[in-house]
Parts: sequence; structure tokens; C-alpha cells
Amino acid sequence: MASRKEGTGSAATSSGPASGAVGKGKGKGGPGDSAVKQVQIDGLVVLKIIKHYQEEGQGTEVVQGVLLGLVVEDRLEITNCFPFPQHTEDDADFDEVQYQMEMMRSLRHVNIDHLHVGWYQSTYYGSFVTRALLDSQFSYQHAIEESVVLIYDPIKTAQGSLSLKAYRLTPKLMEVCKEKDFSPEALKKASITFEHMFEEVPIVIKNSHLINVLMWELEKKSAVADKHELLSLASSNHLGKNLQLLMDRVDEMSQDIIKYNTYMRNTSKQQQQKHQYQQRRQQENMQRQSRGEPPLPEEDLSKLFKPHQAPARMDSLLIAGQINTYCQNIKEFTAQNLGKLFMAQALQEYNN
Repeated sequence: MASRKEGTGSAATSSGPASGAVGKGKGKGGPGDSAVKQVQIDGLVVLKIIKHYQEEGQGTEVVQGVLLGLVVEDRLEITNCFPFPQHTEDDADFDEVQYQMEMMRSLRHVNIDHLHVGWYQSTYYGSFVTRALLDSQFSYQHAIEESVVLIYDPIKTAQGSLSLKAYRLTPKLMEVCKEKDFSPEALKKASITFEHMFEEVPIVIKNSHLINVLMWELEKKSAVADKHELLSLASSNHLGKNLQLLMDRVDEMSQDIIKYNTYMRNTSKQQQQKHQYQQRRQQENMQRQSRGEPPLPEEDLSKLFKPHQAPARMDSLLIAGQINTYCQNIKEFTAQNLGKLFMAQALQEYNN
């Protein structure tokens, strides 16, 4: 399960979903192919996720929950969800696994889809590419091959555009996580880069025909004016906040690069010392041999020169992935603003 934890766009590591398995139709997907090609979400699930954040999410606080549904061929249908309750570390008596089991048991009694197909999480300005999310999704995907994580961005949604994306770990990253070897050599051998860590799955939001008719009727009767000034030329603090978060991640990447460069310098220096030691031993043995003395006994160089531990590179990949996410957000935001500015310039020139 993905337990909740307070922090900027972070989530706690998870021990995996509660037993209840996944509902399967005719499953597909070989070892090199994604088991899910499309995610179909009921409109009710989207409303529940939005409502969960509005009720419990405050600022940088993350809300999480469980996704329920079934798999039909290569399509994952998400038909229901329920949130993780808000609690603190002082609530030692709270058992999240037991909570999930009781919720799914209750849903089963009222004939509602109760099969586990993933989890959802809110994000703060797109800050979701973390080690905690990676560990949680690996636990889910290892137990349930078709599971996904839905990332809901309330800040983008508040600006008038629903931001809901589904992600899965790539098969390459799943293999690396199974081996638990995040050394530079292992990641290089697996050809893992920040671009090949997560794969986005297309989302389709589906409503029944009755719901569509109801929404059409409500839209006609609604007298609420549109509050989103889509043509406003004023720039919000969205761009500044993304740039600030981007600079913070770049600083983290810089510190990580310094650590790796220090490791490479120390390793190179140790190799030179080992080579010089071997040369001295060889010369000394040649001198002893010329004097008719027996050569010096061989020594275990690994004890004399203990190899430096290579820094794990997974954190660097996650930071690079998060930087890429911020850059994409900035690109989308600036593209919209530039479009409005060019349109306003054309209208002004036309009026003049």
C-alpha cells in the first residue's frame, strides 16, 4: 500500500497492495511489452479524487488513495476508488493493510468493483518524481502487473484544465529494481536513463449516457459565469514557482555530480597507488632474487586498498526526471502565454 506522508510532492514507500489481487479479463502483454495500453476512468472516480484533495489536501500536503477496477484485454478500467485516511505517525494503532481489506470487503458486500488495480496521488507543481513514488509503484507493479499510479495536479486543474496522468514503470526499470543494484555499472548495462524510467499511459474518461444527459441539462440550467479568464495577459506565480523548484533540483543535481566526481577522483588515485605499490614490490623481488633471497609473499591487495563504494545513481536519475517534468511544465505554460501575447499584438495592430 502507498502510505501517506506529509511533504512537498512526496509519498512514503509502500509495502505493496493489500491482498485482493486484480480483476482480469483477457490479459495480454509479453515480457517486453506493457501489459496496459490504455486507462479508462469513470467520471465518478475523477470527482472522488478531486474531492479528496479539496477536503484534506492543503498546500504541499499529498493525498493518496486506492484505485479499484478490472483489466479487459489491454485496457485498464478504473471504476471506483477510496482514499487513505489522514493520520500522523503518532497513530501507531492504525493498520493500513487492515483498513484496505475492510474497505474492499465492504465494497464487495454492496456489489461494487473491489479489485485492486493501482493507486493515486496528488502532486505539488508537478513534484512527484521521487524515490518514494518509485518504491511504491514498484511494490504495486511487482504484485499486480497491470497496476498504474494516477498523478493529479490540483494547481493546473484550478487554472481550468484537468491534469490527471497515469504512469507505469518501464520493464527495464522493473528489472533493475528487482535486482536492487543501482550502481553506475548496473544502470549503464541496463541502458536506463531518466527518459526510460516511467511510461505514460493514455487516459480516457468515460461516463454513462445518463450522466452525459444530466451534465447537458445542468450546463443549460447553470447560471454560473466562467471564472477562468483564459485570455488574460497577466502572468500568475505559476511560472515563478516552477522556475524556483527547477533551480532547487538543479542545485541538487550539481551536488550529486560533485559527489560522483569525488568518487571518480578517489578511485583513480587509488588505482595509481595500487599500480605504484605493485611496481615497488616487483623491483624489490627482483633485487632479492639477484641476492639469492626468496621473493616476498604475495599480499591481498583488496585488503590493502579497499575499493571505494560507488554512489547510487538512482537518485540522480530521479532528479533528472523531475527536472525534465519542470521543464515540460514551463514549456506548456510559456507556450500558452506567448500565444496569447501574439494574438493580443495582432489585435492591437489591427485596431490601430
